[in-house]
Amino acid sequence: MNKGSKKQLFIARRRRGQTPSQCASRGRGRPSSQPAAQTDQTNLNKQETGFLFLPMINISSSTSLTILLLLFGLSCTIFTSTEAYDALDPTGNITIKWDVIFWTPDGYVAVVTIYNFQKYRHIQAPGWKLTWTWAKKELIWSMVGAKATEKGDCSRFKGTIPHSCTKIPTIVDLLPSTPYNQQIANCCKGGVLGSVVQDPANSAGAFQITVGEAGNTNRTVMLPKNFTLSPPGYTCGSAKIVKPTRYISADLRRVTQALMTWNVTCTYSQFLAQKIPTCCVSLSSFYNNTSVPCNKCSCGCQSNTSKCVEPHSSTVVSNSDKKSNTPLVQCTSHMCPIQISWQSLTPYAGINDTAMLWGIKFYNNILMQAGPLGSVELELLFQKDGTNFTSSKGWAFPRRVYFNGDNCDMPPPDAYPLLPKV
Repeated sequence: MNKGSKKQLFIARRRRGQTPSQCASRGRGRPSSQPAAQTDQTNLNKQETGFLFLPMINISSSTSLTILLLLFGLSCTIFTSTEAYDALDPTGNITIKWDVIFWTPDGYVAVVTIYNFQKYRHIQAPGWKLTWTWAKKELIWSMVGAKATEKGDCSRFKGTIPHSCTKIPTIVDLLPSTPYNQQIANCCKGGVLGSVVQDPANSAGAFQITVGEAGNTNRTVMLPKNFTLSPPGYTCGSAKIVKPTRYISADLRRVTQALMTWNVTCTYSQFLAQKIPTCCVSLSSFYNNTSVPCNKCSCGCQSNTSKCVEPHSSTVVSNSDKKSNTPLVQCTSHMCPIQISWQSLTPYAGINDTAMLWGIKFYNNILMQAGPLGSVELELLFQKDGTNFTSSKGWAFPRRVYFNGDNCDMPPPDAYPLLPKV
């Protein structure tokens, strides 16, 4: 199985003033009732106010899928099945900005910047791909910091040949090893964009494009249309002319602006990206002997999965579809590439609605392989206020878990480990 990697990012959220029972009545992934271990509920309830839970989280991989971010969400909020709107990040989007910096005899030169304004979702390798349709018979004379994947038919040109003559160009980022004289600022990251919260310095990418056979004034330029952005799951709107971008010089003494600017906004839907989840969550606790496994068929069933590898099999299974990037998955009851084990270990003696954490670089932020060694662990220490945050209905566990920005499959409400009944 091929090697992959991932980084980890956590989010914890709950609603103020809501009891766990109120939360449980609102939808899936909320606790209700469960047989418990022999623990003194009275003593635990006396410690409600201000004590801390120390959960142990184990993230294991049954595939070689490359993953960069991990998100945990504790929330009672109900979401639509399409996941197109996320209450944890309601304004999250990717904005593509075109700044025309000067006109040419037959067109213009523009700097195109791709901003990832999503708080918890990145774009990982093999990186972004941007496609659009020209409004007229435009072509690309040259590019810096990116390239078109197809040249198209440029046979009508003599002498200087355009970079691309296709009507529907697809643009990809250059690699970090690109010579400096072929780079511009924020280019050449292999298409990888970090999330704006975890890695704001690397949340934008850019390239310069020289467009020919196009308008060369604000009134004659025709905006490109039918924008699409990869990886799958993104839907882009139409280009909209906005106020020209302003630039401040390094010495802060001069301000210039673009000749013309338009934006394209792309939003993400998990349902469009994949029909089934790609991760699941199992739960266990110090106050309950019950260990809640991932739901059966969380990410599909073995009978409906084309390929999977037995845990201790020495047989190498090759992927016959060379164009597919779908990784091989270990044969399990849940069939998820990623399993997250949340274990509430022990109670300890200002609550924020949301908390976000990720692995320590060079220590536990990368998972390089699948199988028995394909796991990382980390401990989180949470403080809670007993007036509106109690463990009696499973508050020691997350209500919602995100991995790589996507929602993971949670156990049903009546399966959450609860405190014992006196």
